[in-house]
Amino acid sequence: PEGAVLGLIGRNGAGKSTLIRALMGLIEVDAGSASVLGEPALAMGDRAKEQLGYVPQQPDALGWLRVDEMFALLRGYYPNWDQDFVEAQLERTRLPRDRALAKLSPGERQQAALIRALAVRPRLLVLDEPAAALDPVARRELLREIALRAGESGTSVLFSTHIVSDLERVASHVAFLHQGRMLLQAPMDDLKERYARLWLPGSSAPVKIPGELSRRPQQAFGGWSLVVEQHDSRWPEAAQQPGARIEALGLEDLFVEVAE
Repeated sequence: PEGAVLGLIGRNGAGKSTLIRALMGLIEVDAGSASVLGEPALAMGDRAKEQLGYVPQQPDALGWLRVDEMFALLRGYYPNWDQDFVEAQLERTRLPRDRALAKLSPGERQQAALIRALAVRPRLLVLDEPAAALDPVARRELLREIALRAGESGTSVLFSTHIVSDLERVASHVAFLHQGRMLLQAPMDDLKERYARLWLPGSSAPVKIPGELSRRPQQAFGGWSLVVEQHDSRWPEAAQQPGARIEALGLEDLFVEVAE
């Protein structure tokens, strides 16, 4: 939805970058299809591209250009380009304008790419692990800018990460990707309320429980940890057996339970 911030979370190698590259039309998918802003990802027109901001995990394009040359070049391709924003961000970050992009540090390249993506005033902003190379101060500023754009400009944001605390600060929706499959996708508030952890005693695997999302043995507890849907009326009888207990599940715990 317009103004939504979708956090795509998954372990390294889960397929987050592959999914994003498919959405950007950079690779073909083996099955299914991808569309962006109502157009096929592999055949996006200029109008759609002008409304799209994208930061790859390793922004190394145009490395031979100086920072100021890169911004001057791209300015002519985007009708909504915000040069005042560029100038303010260059001043704030103190990026060396006369240095080639290839000679910037990883964090500086990441910041230059973020400024570039935000300067187009996009309808859709796609960020692949945008905070990976940023220091804590720069990362906090990035999250503030994401929240600001979504709230004030109605920009929709898709960003991948494995940092759960970043999701909790800015995401309105969350999607869990595991081994190339989308396991969960829901509004943040719904996700926090929907699932709980059910502890069951006993070394042998319990029978399949209705509403069960995942399970794994817990040697220290001497039983099993199950993730269940709280509002499924069919499983509470399992929680009545001696030694069983139910507890709230935070977003990070839910991610760990689902991903392992």
